[in-house]
Amino acid sequence: MPQPPVQITSKEHFDGILKKSKLVVADFFADWCGPCQQIAPVYEALSQSLTRPDLLTFVKVDTEKNQALSEEYQISALPTFLLFQKGKVIQTVQGANPTELRRIIQKLSSELESADEASGSGGGGGSSSSSSNGPWTGAEIPRGYSDISDQVETRNSELLNADDDAGPVKVLFDIAKPAALNNDDNTTKDYVQSGADDQLLLFIPFQGTVKLHTLQITSLPPKGQDDVSRPEVIHLYINRPQNMDFSEADDTEPTQAITLKPEDWNAQGTANISLRFVKFQKTTTLILYVQKGEDDAEAVRIDRIKLIGEAGTKREMGKLQKVGEDE
Repeated sequence: MPQPPVQITSKEHFDGILKKSKLVVADFFADWCGPCQQIAPVYEALSQSLTRPDLLTFVKVDTEKNQALSEEYQISALPTFLLFQKGKVIQTVQGANPTELRRIIQKLSSELESADEASGSGGGGGSSSSSSNGPWTGAEIPRGYSDISDQVETRNSELLNADDDAGPVKVLFDIAKPAALNNDDNTTKDYVQSGADDQLLLFIPFQGTVKLHTLQITSLPPKGQDDVSRPEVIHLYINRPQNMDFSEADDTEPTQAITLKPEDWNAQGTANISLRFVKFQKTTTLILYVQKGEDDAEAVRIDRIKLIGEAGTKREMGKLQKVGEDE
């Protein structure tokens, strides 16, 4: 189940977690620290998706309440993230740098999961049990980039022509494995599907400016049901202030047009779409228009969307000081 970061109450509390958990990620922060507040939702999301009891633990250390720990680990800037393996610091990330933090933690989590699978510690559940404890991945993430789907403002996303019987738009960005891959028999509505025809218009706003490198779309239409298909023709538009309507989308030159072929979908029902990176360097919103489904089916279905790239620019880390102190 999703787990928020553990709030450290004392040095003894922290030392106990270091002894118990194989990997520990510690966020040294202060309530008055602006950058700490900015990156807090990212850290919370990583904890919710990647925590694994006694294997990978996320903690938060309030430097005002735990000065002994701050001195022990020589914390000189906030926020500072320390990554521990078997009780020893193996990595340090200073400043509100969500891209670097995500990259390092996801890499360590993947290595930990691979080691567990190789040693057979997953028990009778095998690899499927292990993967359920971390974010599901439908296709390999290109080297040097990371999944930035958590940068989407899901509450302001909008999907036109959606079937009311399917899930809400936010399920597209769920980090969990699609229910259809668990032989769910379509009872869990964790996907979206078009209503009147085989077209969908999805408006995706971001929390800031991002660089998009790759779009991953997972589509798992039920077998033996010819009236629901995967997307075939997709048009992308960027930096529109709001969603388009279908006639406007048809009349507007897309930032990139994509035609998917059957061989583009892997065994997990995911298409890995490379974007023209130079055109997506400064993206604040993305509109995904499924113009046509495969074989002119009556409806089109999407189970997951992952956005791969870079989440904004790196921020300069500030000095460790209270608000109101001299620079």
